[in-house]
Amino acid sequence: MTDGHTTLLSSGGLDGMTGPYGSRLLHGWYATGGAAGLDEHLDRYGPAPFPRSADAADRLVRAVEDAGLTGRGGAAFPTGRKLRTVAGGKGTAVVVANGMESEPASRKDETLLDLAPHLALDGAALAAAAVGADVAHLCLPRTRRGQAEALREAVEERQRLGLDPVPVQVHELPHHYVSSEETSLVRWLNGGDARPLATPPRPFEKGVGRRPTLVDNVETLAHLALIARYGPDWFRSAGRPDAPGTTLLTLSGALRTPGVYEVPMGRPLGEVLDVAGGPAEPLGALLLGGFFGSWLPVGQALRVPLAKQDLAALGAGLGAGVLVALPDRACGLAEAAGVLEYLAAQSARQCGPCRLGLPAVAADFADLAWGRPDMELQRRLEGRVGLLAGRGACRHPDGASRFAATALCVFADDVRHHLSHGPCAAARHEPVLPVPQTPEPEEREWR
Repeated sequence: MTDGHTTLLSSGGLDGMTGPYGSRLLHGWYATGGAAGLDEHLDRYGPAPFPRSADAADRLVRAVEDAGLTGRGGAAFPTGRKLRTVAGGKGTAVVVANGMESEPASRKDETLLDLAPHLALDGAALAAAAVGADVAHLCLPRTRRGQAEALREAVEERQRLGLDPVPVQVHELPHHYVSSEETSLVRWLNGGDARPLATPPRPFEKGVGRRPTLVDNVETLAHLALIARYGPDWFRSAGRPDAPGTTLLTLSGALRTPGVYEVPMGRPLGEVLDVAGGPAEPLGALLLGGFFGSWLPVGQALRVPLAKQDLAALGAGLGAGVLVALPDRACGLAEAAGVLEYLAAQSARQCGPCRLGLPAVAADFADLAWGRPDMELQRRLEGRVGLLAGRGACRHPDGASRFAATALCVFADDVRHHLSHGPCAAARHEPVLPVPQTPEPEEREWR
């Protein structure tokens, strides 16, 4: 499917992978070429197997643990451990399905909710039943009003048929980069602004209504819905033992067919790019994880498996499921400067690193990319970047720091050239990365 942002190409089936890349979450779309309505969803999967007793709920949690499912929203935390922790908390639990996808380079969650909405809704209701919750909330950005309305209609249709023992409520939140952070969702659902909260307590301890709250990405919950039906061994039949299952990725940049793809975990990044037709021109670097991600040199990165342990050895992670192929003709410093300006403008401005440190780093990067040569700039910039991480009330400064630090490392030759000779010609080219415009502070809404 191509809609200006998204192309979907794959092969395979629910009984296993029949091609080099297989489909699971998007199996229905690959089979029919269209989004799955409720009738088609029930014909394909049947009703969700909701646990009807405490023992059955425990077996579902154990199945997710045995499957090795990890979060697909950025942190890659073990999903089974989150379920068990919330289920064991004090008081009736709450489930929050995170469909905010505030990462500008990502389209995977939006695509999943468009094409297989009932898998995500199954997963939210199954997770609620597993942890003993009495409600599940699905959070979406207000910029996707059409999708929110379609999901409300899907929820109402399920309610009319009595499919879900736990009600799912659809909400539209302000759309800011930090508004997809789990404490932002909790704060908004509790009547506050969609800005991050200082922790502890974490949501699994005291979240919505000060109750134990499970916050999971919608892709994670869709995987859970399939594990509940087919079991952990089926889930592990894709990927590799320490990185099981498939994942949705948004592949963009200098690729022949950029879009959203479903690939097995553990594949080398070079093979992942081949799913999108491979590079359309020589590459200069890869950005993995999005605007909170890491820049990687092409020669080294193409051989690295798409697995948490292997990526961590490079100081990288899958993050929001984003992989951008930067063409060699682009200026990496200009690309990074544009993103850092955006991240500085998108902060909640609740603590020093976001109010002061991040704008200073963004200004230094802008000088490095487009300003006059200044041999003191590199030393000042490296010092400021080093002061960002670990000092904020949320993870916003941490992600920006990682993005900036890896840019300085991977584009070190460009840094030396810019400092010695001024901006390169490519610094004035149209950016490759999709950096949105940020409203002025007085125009932003947080509630």
